[in-house]
Amino acid sequence: MVQKYAFGSPFETEAVTAGPAAVEYTGQAVCGDIPVDISLENGFACSCQLSDTDIVYGLGEANRGINKRGYRYVSNCTDDPHHTEEKVSLYGAHNFVIISGKKHVGLFFDYPSNISFDIGYTRQDLLTVCCERADLYLYVITGESARDVARQFRRIIGKSYIAPRYAFGFGQSRWGYRTAEDIEGVVKGYRENEIPLDMVYMDIDYMQDYKDFTVNPERFPDFGEFVQKMKAEKIHLIPIIDAGVKIEQGYDIYEEGMEKGYFCKREDGSDFVAAVWPGWTHFPDVLNPEARAWFGGKYQILTDLGIDGFWNDMNEPAVFYSEEGIRALNQAIDDHVKAFSDAGGAKDLLNNASAVPYEARAILEKIQNNEEDYRRFYHKVDGKMIRHDLVHNLFGFNMTRAAGEALQKIAPEKKMLLFSRSSYIGMHRYGGIWTGDNQSWWSHILLNLKMMPSLNMCGFLYAGADLGGFGSDTTRDLLLRWLALGVFTPLMRNHTAIGTREQECYRFGQIEDFRHVIGVRYRLIPYLYSEYLKAVENDEMYFRPLGFDYPDDRRAVETEDQLMLGDEVMIAPVYTQNVSGRTVYLPEEMKFVKFMPDGSLHEEILSQGTHYVEVALNEVPLFIRKDRCIPVVDAAQNVDAIDMGTVRYVGYDGAVYEIVE
Repeated sequence: MVQKYAFGSPFETEAVTAGPAAVEYTGQAVCGDIPVDISLENGFACSCQLSDTDIVYGLGEANRGINKRGYRYVSNCTDDPHHTEEKVSLYGAHNFVIISGKKHVGLFFDYPSNISFDIGYTRQDLLTVCCERADLYLYVITGESARDVARQFRRIIGKSYIAPRYAFGFGQSRWGYRTAEDIEGVVKGYRENEIPLDMVYMDIDYMQDYKDFTVNPERFPDFGEFVQKMKAEKIHLIPIIDAGVKIEQGYDIYEEGMEKGYFCKREDGSDFVAAVWPGWTHFPDVLNPEARAWFGGKYQILTDLGIDGFWNDMNEPAVFYSEEGIRALNQAIDDHVKAFSDAGGAKDLLNNASAVPYEARAILEKIQNNEEDYRRFYHKVDGKMIRHDLVHNLFGFNMTRAAGEALQKIAPEKKMLLFSRSSYIGMHRYGGIWTGDNQSWWSHILLNLKMMPSLNMCGFLYAGADLGGFGSDTTRDLLLRWLALGVFTPLMRNHTAIGTREQECYRFGQIEDFRHVIGVRYRLIPYLYSEYLKAVENDEMYFRPLGFDYPDDRRAVETEDQLMLGDEVMIAPVYTQNVSGRTVYLPEEMKFVKFMPDGSLHEEILSQGTHYVEVALNEVPLFIRKDRCIPVVDAAQNVDAIDMGTVRYVGYDGAVYEIVE
């Protein structure tokens, strides 16, 4: 059952597409199963008691574990690449939690600004949700199980985006592919080494001076011909689109946006100016339907050249600095210099940081993505000017919505690949997400794993992380282990930053190991894509915590490093350095399957309970549930080359599986 309560004057986020009419809150208890107390004295506060055994699921792209108890989280879309355990905000804002124990209740706080979740952090037995203004919708969902609650929520927020089949192939990306020759070299490296590949991603270097919807003619002459050349190689080029539009006379996107008034404004009506990659930029007002349609229509510039996929970035939106930030920085520098002059004119300023006034250092640290900047610009919605910080978490959603709606008009019969860095619930109807700028850390393999079911609860099925890590230098063993997880995530992309170690799979020794692991992905695509489509159609989760399938097994409920995939498979990737395998818990008898480097399959029935399973760096493990089976085909060099005539079924004898295309 779904109940909807209205508080104050909520902003219509369009996160929800169906459900009951809102009931104005009048002080009554909003949920009989788990009492929820509401306070409106200082903004909005919602609290409910937690029993010792309650699990709290949800929050989509959030830090830490599948069970969110014991920490605090803030929904505030944030450009921060350092996802260490103390971080409370990441790139997405997904305000949905499920309290699951003896009873099961879901809470969705439809509020587009900064909102905090204290889930047993201040008091272990209390969940408290707070925001500054009591203007929101609260959805309360009761169900028979956590899985039932998640399914009901998915039904009210609308069907998830469906990616094209080719998007389940393997993709290679790097910030630093500057020329057509660079990309051709990458494709050649994969093809010559017979490592499967379907996509090469183009980061900001393909643009002319980092201007959206442009291509540098010197680095990519005859870009349309180059796109077709790559398609002949069975490679889809996937360019990046950023949120900021460069301020430059003669740049038609800028001039047209200015003429039509489609950029975000300051309170005085002037256009807001911020610096991002191109230098000084304006932000398209994607919350304004007219401006959103205008910006989305520009994607056709690239689709007309043969492009059939995009990734949207920097759309929290990221702000390197504003004009006010520059003034603050200059003042900080003046204070910095004066401090050292007063301290005796030290020549080496960096070695005397203690002499710098605290205020100056704080300004230097906070100039990027400054909250004050988010209060300086406005959106036009239904004829009213809305200050950005009040709707901050909707920008990435609506930028991707702009693209998604436009692409449906540009090519209504064709599925386009589309995913985003920043998001809010509702964006899942238009595209997927990647989890942002992670690091080449072993802990981030585990974080990747734990985010997947939480994102699925919020509708984001086409999702994945930067395999191998975006920041820092990867290692051969870390990349192989991460790829073995990426075999199962809908988005399987190797991506890294400029200045890091080259991370293409053919750069490392014993290339046959990478060929095999990525080849396993292609062997499983008929199954994985089928389960993805079923999850979309049935408002189900592609990945689930074990507790969703085995709610009465406390050991399963508390297991966070294994996931259920579809109705047939459990995965348990290795995420620890220098080990020969790992311990797994089987809630029931399962068949342990390993894809071996010689192309064979190791199959072994294991009883319910705890087992140590050996998994070499060049093996991919999975577990098939009792009386189930999955389809497996021969490996292929690209998705189009998959031969369904080679399909065989792996698992329990007599089991039946229906492939959905």
